[in-house]
Amino acid sequence: MTAYHCPMCDVRSPVEALAWSCPECQGPWDLDFDTSAVVYNSLSGRVDSLWRYEEALPLSASKARAVSLGEGRTPLVPLTDTVTAKLDFLMPTLSFKDRGAVMLAELARQLQPRRVIADSSGNAGSAIAAYCARAGLDCTVYVPATTSRKKVEQIGAHGAHLEIVPGDREATARAARTAADEDGVFYASHVFNPYFLHGTKTYVYEIWEDLGGRLPEAVVVPVGNGTLLLGAALAIDELYTHGLIDARPALIAVQAAAVAPLAFAFRAGADDVLAPDFTTHTLAEGIAIPSPPRARQILTAVRATGGTFLTVTEDQIRAAQLDLARRGLYVETTGVACWAAVGAYGLGDRTAVLPLCGAGLKTGTAAAP
Repeated sequence: MTAYHCPMCDVRSPVEALAWSCPECQGPWDLDFDTSAVVYNSLSGRVDSLWRYEEALPLSASKARAVSLGEGRTPLVPLTDTVTAKLDFLMPTLSFKDRGAVMLAELARQLQPRRVIADSSGNAGSAIAAYCARAGLDCTVYVPATTSRKKVEQIGAHGAHLEIVPGDREATARAARTAADEDGVFYASHVFNPYFLHGTKTYVYEIWEDLGGRLPEAVVVPVGNGTLLLGAALAIDELYTHGLIDARPALIAVQAAAVAPLAFAFRAGADDVLAPDFTTHTLAEGIAIPSPPRARQILTAVRATGGTFLTVTEDQIRAAQLDLARRGLYVETTGVACWAAVGAYGLGDRTAVLPLCGAGLKTGTAAAP
């Protein structure tokens, strides 16, 4: 297996050691993984799942019984002449988090820990629970008490043990990390474990394949902990490095105005979040993260592509959800943030792809205040 690597301290740890963070700075890991490029002409006839891009992934599908629920290969649907939506709410657990969860579940299956734990505002927990069930792994998911009832039901239905934590998303993460320090525990963290990011990068590989070996001029993504954005940045860098695209698209990051620490830091020219007094209450619960652990990496990735941050209000989120529903696409409130941003700011004449990354059935329709 490859090794974990701390980008801040240059510390390394074998994956088998189950260390979930850097012992020096307690920061999230990167991965020592040198990818070979997927050759476009070789994709014909491959399996329709994330394992289609096996050469670009840090785990091998050739291992016996590799975990899969047929995730990925979600369709692209035009919204305007220049803006296209990728329907990641059509994944097996109805959110894009399946992309990273399949990687963590397969890694855990190979490592065989005593138990798997995760923390989530809902969608990541549902995905980890589902893929652990598929892999036959004992799983516990920590969620805030404010988590959507439907998401909590979904996690429980997959057979995971539920730990309901009083307080916000940050309190939930702290509780899970305490449990992660126990011996024999694999922390299936979609934030700290870089295998998750190598799963989410397939979002961009699929766009590249479906657009005939090219990418749009802008990739628009919602950002809380930044797992989809950082995965997209990995894929863009890999495709560019291997000469499979001529230019890097701009990464356009979207946050809810009510919880926008990264947008605030970006506009201030800062390298990290500045800890402004943000609340954690927003309809876009999946991106309500006041202190993302990978903030430096997120800000660096956006700046490296000439991208920017956009913020949307609660009223804009409500309007975007209804607008998409009237176009036939029923998406949860977090998943409509990018469409709300395009409506509020526009993208000029640039071509762009944005994700609709969670099904509306997970949260229902946002009520007027």
